[in-house]
Amino acid sequence: MKKLTKSKVLTKTASASVLASLLFLSACSGGGGGSAASKEQDPNGKVTLNFITQSSPLAPSDPNEKLINKRLEEKTNVHINWKNFTKDVFVEKRNLAVASGDLPDAIFNADYGDYELLKLAKDGTIIPLNDLIEKNMPNFKKVLEEAPEYKSMITAPDGNIYSFPWIEELGNGKERIQAVDSMPWINVEWLKKLGLDMPTTTEELKKVLIAFKTQDPNGNGEADEIPLSFINKPGAEDIAFLFASFGLGENPDHAVVSDDGKVIFTAAEEGYKDAVSFIHELYKEGLIDIEAYTQDWSTYLAKGKEQRYGLYFSWDKANISGASDTYDVMPPLAGPDGEVNVTRTNGLGLGRGKMVVTSSNKNLETTAKWVDQLYDPIQSVQNNWGTYGDDTQQNIFELDEAKGMLKHLPLEGAAPVELREKTSIAGPLAILDSYYGKYTTMPDDAKGRMDIIKNIMAPKMKAENVMPSVFNSIEELDRLTTIETDLFAYVLRMRTEWYQNGKVDAQWDEYLKEMDRLGLQEWLVIKQGGYDRATQK
Repeated sequence: MKKLTKSKVLTKTASASVLASLLFLSACSGGGGGSAASKEQDPNGKVTLNFITQSSPLAPSDPNEKLINKRLEEKTNVHINWKNFTKDVFVEKRNLAVASGDLPDAIFNADYGDYELLKLAKDGTIIPLNDLIEKNMPNFKKVLEEAPEYKSMITAPDGNIYSFPWIEELGNGKERIQAVDSMPWINVEWLKKLGLDMPTTTEELKKVLIAFKTQDPNGNGEADEIPLSFINKPGAEDIAFLFASFGLGENPDHAVVSDDGKVIFTAAEEGYKDAVSFIHELYKEGLIDIEAYTQDWSTYLAKGKEQRYGLYFSWDKANISGASDTYDVMPPLAGPDGEVNVTRTNGLGLGRGKMVVTSSNKNLETTAKWVDQLYDPIQSVQNNWGTYGDDTQQNIFELDEAKGMLKHLPLEGAAPVELREKTSIAGPLAILDSYYGKYTTMPDDAKGRMDIIKNIMAPKMKAENVMPSVFNSIEELDRLTTIETDLFAYVLRMRTEWYQNGKVDAQWDEYLKEMDRLGLQEWLVIKQGGYDRATQK
């Protein structure tokens, strides 16, 4: 197929944008929602909407400088007046704006939890979206028709939809891309240098890490190697992957489901205790990064880029140590009883509270039509990863205009997460599994990850069930939030202390009693009820 020049692609895209704007405005000119009579409308019919949002410090402070947003404005004839905050302060600024009553028209990249959504709805701060979706959002309705399970996931117990979701699928079941969060990446150059095999058991891993510490694998004559590092909190950089060698394993939300449908709190299991004891053994040998318990992402990343780690944990090695062959995934390890297990995460590619519309919005119809453009497959792909045809920076795609398809370009050494944060806009979107090969290609980094999950991780996943994405009632969420605030903090604090002091056996019974005092049994009842409702539909 003939490759299109950039100028032809952009010219045709601009023409298509102009036509789309006329159609979009024509559709917006009739009907209610206040769009036609808006005071924010200029003589050319352009409507201005005021949004609060968040973005990475790597991105432009004004989101309108992003090419994706420039094209959206051309296509829709809607101008967004953004009040943008960096991620570190966004939640505080978002909450202050809501508390002050000086509401924007919408909050984009809101990342609200379920309890916050229902509380804002109850207070009248945000509005139900059901009618807007039904009357003005054909793209989004098409997504829900193709994947109807999401409609129940985003619908609150009172029957209303209060937010526009972010949906990203790739694979399914045990082979979906989110089935494993934290992956272990081991320095295979150090293994080769020291004549060591890839470890296959927890004891072999311990011996390998001791060799990394004592045998100068980087060859500089200094004991500056870090055998093992992680970020000590739930997430992709946590050490919890290793817990599965000792039983059911661990998840960020501390929930696994047995094959007979029983919800289990991971941090109260005997296998959890054994895993913590093993981590203490590594600590006692001086194999754990002294900063592991306090470091943030930037510190973790800086040492990773210097390739100082023997073993570390992350979603993708390219984000930490680069895309070189220095590191490779370490397969799951057999524990003391010889069993090998990989814990399936409960995470889906679903952000339920990605965008909300406030009760101050006088341009509801226009807002809904604008958001609906984000659910167009080609638009969703760009919002999620980045765009094409940008003369000012590295592009993540090229446009195959004949096929109407965005093809991922080689990363050329760029960290996927950094490139994404510079150019994408995230927000509400949908990328279904069926889109790959039709609207876009699979990214190289995702392709590699999917191969690892399919061939190395999934065959060792014992669990047949996962905890579904349950939308609990506000009363249930009130109790879950109250319980989890203290319970989860207590679990993390005790885990961290035990890693270092080794007193897990002596303190275990008191630990179980304290968790019950903090509400563990009630938590299990609520979680079990949610699981039963979701799986019996």
